[in-house]
Amino acid sequence: MTDISTDPAAPAEPTAAGAKLRIAFSPCPNDTFVFDAWAHGRVPGAPALDVTFADIDVTNGMAERGELDVLKVSYAVLPWVLDEYALLPCGGALGRGCGPLVLTKEPGTDLTGRTVAVPSERSTAYLLFRLWAAEVVPGGVGEIVVMPFDEIMPAVRDGRVDAGLVIHEARFTYRNYGLHSLADMGEHWEATTGLPIPLGAIIAKRSLGQDMLGKLADSVRSSVRMAWDDPERSRPYVLEHAQEMDPAVADQHIGLYVNEFTADLGEDGYAAIRGLLTRAAAEGLVPPLGRDALISL
Repeated sequence: MTDISTDPAAPAEPTAAGAKLRIAFSPCPNDTFVFDAWAHGRVPGAPALDVTFADIDVTNGMAERGELDVLKVSYAVLPWVLDEYALLPCGGALGRGCGPLVLTKEPGTDLTGRTVAVPSERSTAYLLFRLWAAEVVPGGVGEIVVMPFDEIMPAVRDGRVDAGLVIHEARFTYRNYGLHSLADMGEHWEATTGLPIPLGAIIAKRSLGQDMLGKLADSVRSSVRMAWDDPERSRPYVLEHAQEMDPAVADQHIGLYVNEFTADLGEDGYAAIRGLLTRAAAEGLVPPLGRDALISL
């Protein structure tokens, strides 16, 4: 999904300061599930939101340009944006058994010199892929093509690319396209580090101030807990923005990507993020992080 659209269902009430917070996240079930209560004004005391839906490659670019107040981005983009944005300790996507997959039309395809479609060159999925490929594709892959995540599986199926790096619900649906899983980036990450897989982060402008950053984190946690307490309340919002997705797949998606790390990163969550970005910096794939760069609250 590349179009950016403002959600007409977002609450119209302004914040105390007279303006809504501008937020962008994906229309994927995990994000709409997490933000449903907050976006619809059901979280007591939470700032009103002006919601924009956008693909992860778009939100990563927004963060690099300093657009919007709050964004769902890839953890891989953090080294480029943490001067202006703070990482919130909740609301993102981490977990186990939820990593990106490399899909091919034929099982056991050798990726040496092959064309691979990826959802974003600044995505965590691509960063995990590069760390994996450095170990198992010594000859190196060929051309990297960036395309919206929902276009990748059709491109592999139709032979327009040799392989695709997929995220989100694709791990539940790739067999419908006649494709094969060549490798699971999450399995590789967990086997080599023992840590959960860091995928997507929630960041907010540091200029909002510490008090507001704390309020945002509280709002995210409340919205998540309200969704867990009454999942049917969020269902219309989830399915409205996942119109082409089987409701059962949407439920699987939420069950996998919304977990204890969504409510609070905790020690393991922060260790996973630092581990990914430290390892990537050592390989020259991202700029090094400052010692306290991830501390926000």
